[in-house]
Amino acid sequence: MFLVVVLSVKYNYSMKRSIFELTANKPKLIITIFTLFVVVCIILQFFVGVNFKMADYLPSEAPSTHALEVMEQEFPTAVTNARIMLNDVGIAEALAVKDQLKQTEHISDVMWLDDVVDIKTPLQTLGSDLVDSYYKDRTALISLSIESSFEMETTQKIRSLIGENNAVSGDAVSTATMQELSSSESFKAIAFLLPIIIIILLFTTRSYWEPALFLLTIGVAVLLNMGTNIIFGEVSFITFSISPILQMAVSLDYAIFLLHAFEANREQGLEPKPAMLAAIKRSVPVIFASALTTLLGFLALVFMRFTIGADLGINLAKGIAFSLLSVLFFLPALTLASTKLLDKTRHKNLLLKWKGFPKFLYRLRVPALILVLAIVIPCFIGQSKNSFSYGTGALDRGTRAGRDEQAIVDTFGESTPLVLLVPRGEIVKERDLSAELADVPCVAGVMSFARTVGTTIPDEFIDDAILSQFYSDNYARIVVYAATPSEGDDAFAVVEQARALAAKYYGDDALSLGAAASLYDMKQTVSADQTLVNLLAILAIGAVILLIFKSLSMPLVLLFTIESAIWINLSIPYFQGSIMSYVGFLVISTVQLGATVDYAILFSDHCMQNRKQLSKKDALLKTLGETTGSILVSGGILSLAGFMIGIVSTNPLVSELGLLLGRGTLLSVAMVLFVLPALLNVLDPIIRKTTLHSHFLKKEGTK
Repeated sequence: MFLVVVLSVKYNYSMKRSIFELTANKPKLIITIFTLFVVVCIILQFFVGVNFKMADYLPSEAPSTHALEVMEQEFPTAVTNARIMLNDVGIAEALAVKDQLKQTEHISDVMWLDDVVDIKTPLQTLGSDLVDSYYKDRTALISLSIESSFEMETTQKIRSLIGENNAVSGDAVSTATMQELSSSESFKAIAFLLPIIIIILLFTTRSYWEPALFLLTIGVAVLLNMGTNIIFGEVSFITFSISPILQMAVSLDYAIFLLHAFEANREQGLEPKPAMLAAIKRSVPVIFASALTTLLGFLALVFMRFTIGADLGINLAKGIAFSLLSVLFFLPALTLASTKLLDKTRHKNLLLKWKGFPKFLYRLRVPALILVLAIVIPCFIGQSKNSFSYGTGALDRGTRAGRDEQAIVDTFGESTPLVLLVPRGEIVKERDLSAELADVPCVAGVMSFARTVGTTIPDEFIDDAILSQFYSDNYARIVVYAATPSEGDDAFAVVEQARALAAKYYGDDALSLGAAASLYDMKQTVSADQTLVNLLAILAIGAVILLIFKSLSMPLVLLFTIESAIWINLSIPYFQGSIMSYVGFLVISTVQLGATVDYAILFSDHCMQNRKQLSKKDALLKTLGETTGSILVSGGILSLAGFMIGIVSTNPLVSELGLLLGRGTLLSVAMVLFVLPALLNVLDPIIRKTTLHSHFLKKEGTK
């Protein structure tokens, strides 16, 4: 639907002129309408939830997703998702804290040593390995479950109860930490970024009021986008963290295009209203061409089976739509309403012009092309051989949650629960399966009715509270504790072997879930997404370039330029020997393409026009002079936005995504300014022959 609107506005401008004339004639009305909508959206955005659970975005057919649905229906008690370490406590003190935890709202299934052994028996007579997993050196480790949606408030209660000298960690605590930090970090990133953007804009505008116009316009679009997320109910933490900043950085160009066209028309003697109408007419094709490539890159994410991509892609595409509405209606109205202020705050051009810079770039085109051709194939191979993580990554050691997690791991080691649900009623199979699971490498313990309680005691003699932990009407629950982090080769090997053993006894009736199982399924899902998403983005953007230039060769030239920058960007972790997030890898592949291909289009469009009157060299030199400033400003803002997200965020996945965007944007800018001129120069004869109505100047005075 949005594409239809785009094409309708682009090619039927005359039909829409009356709407733009209304904006020019009734600017206060337009400002009032937008203001009312913004106020409503500011209120609505407080009711939009933020989902911090990656597993919720797995497809419904993923094994762990189906297993979780079954367990929630069958079992009233959840699997433990938090661990509390109490330092320097005796058994009586640990039991007292355990009782307080049991009485705390939204906490269930509190388990400690007394649930597995008779603590009245001297501990030295019991198995040391068993006791040490719960209590050693006067340090106690209590496991519990925190209800979903109450992670942050419950974690705060636990910390108040146990004090600063003890520790709490686990999946629920990680979720609570992300909830606590996400809002403040987004505002912090914007607070750092805005002054830098204002300084950049001051150097590239002629009025002190212009930066305010740009930021107000895009700020309105961002707020409209955030408020209308109420239609989805919630967004992912990735979308919440990066979408507002990315929308602002990507769409700021649209406002700059329009206002610069307005100023150019006024310099030619037009009054403000005619100047604005002429500016809209002149800018609409450029703005929509730029927006369309960006939007298609974002929409490619919708086709990810791992639906966090769709969550981000739809939100960013919606943001681009609101940015266009704001630029085409709110900005003209606001500009016309404040024309006097615009004139009163004019200043000299603060940007120092380096007249020799285009020649400098032109001279480096051949060495740059040779360098890129030499490294592009190794980089392409390198980025395909990266080592990946599939979760949100380890918590920042600068946070209390990060320090607590490390303290518990140092004392008691890793513990990742994997839950198996098997048909109830065959206790011998359950016992044998539990025994085989205990022998799997990296498994620290197995808890099941057959193993923990025994096979000889009739169910009617067992306390219902204990029985309900192991049995529902239809399923038996076996919990395997892996002495591994929640992801990695060892953790995934445990998942594979546990699933294989369960299938050996129960076939397809056995189900599995847990953090490691979800991340294992995530690995299978996102790996299958890569080729499809990248191919769709490339084909869609290539088709737009084909229509813009009416050329068979230009899509290949421009896509090679930006894709090379992407390959170089994504190969750096491989050559550094570091592990990168697969979600970040997949998302940045399309976001960098969609967000930065505009620079290549802008440069090539100017070059193609200049080539009709000038030789290859002169056309390139003139194009470098015309476009370098715009590309550096736009790329600088987007790159800074990425780096700011990377520096400020304590969420490893979001931070890495920001750093990839910042670095990738700089590489795209470098490719456009250094390598694209060389490609256009070398391929000039091919481009001329494969472009409809190219009319390139062959010799002086001939085409």
